[in-house]
Amino acid sequence: MIDYGFTDKAGRHVTLREVDGENWRAVADVAPLDDQRSYVAATAARYLLLSMREDDWNSLAVCADAAVVGHVMWGRDDDGSHWIGGMLIDAAEQGKGVGRALLRTMTGWLGAQEGCWAIRLSWHPDNVVAGRLYASLGFVPTGVVDGDELVAELAPSPAGAH
Repeated sequence: MIDYGFTDKAGRHVTLREVDGENWRAVADVAPLDDQRSYVAATAARYLLLSMREDDWNSLAVCADAAVVGHVMWGRDDDGSHWIGGMLIDAAEQGKGVGRALLRTMTGWLGAQEGCWAIRLSWHPDNVVAGRLYASLGFVPTGVVDGDELVAELAPSPAGAH
C-alpha cells in the first residue's frame, strides 16, 4: 500500500494499492462521467489490460478508506522520468478531492523512486478540469504533444509535498 496520509474532502483516507484477487473487479468497473469518455477509457478495465499485456505500465487501485474509487497507472521511461497514466476516478466519486489526493500521493511516491528526476503526465487540451488540477499541483507544460495530448512535467519533491 502507498500511503502519504492525504484525504479527500470528506476526510476519507486516500491510498494506492496493488490490484489483486480481492479488488480487481471493483477496479475494472470504475467508470468516468459520460462526458469524459472522449478523454479517458470507458472503464478502467482497458487500463488493467494494458498493464497486464505491456511491460511499460503498472496499475494501482485508488481507495478512499476501504472502497475502490479509481485507477491509476505508473511507468518509468528509458530516460529515467516517471509517468502517471490511466488516471480514472469513478463518476460517483468525482469532485470530492480524490483526484488531488491521488496525485499528491503518487507524486510523492514516484519522486522517492531511485533515479526519478521528473514526473510526467499528459491530458487532452479540451479536458480543462484535468489541466487545472495538474497546474494547481505544479505540473508545467513541456511544449511536447503526444498524439493529441499535452505533456506536463513536475520536478519531484520528497513525501508528496505538493
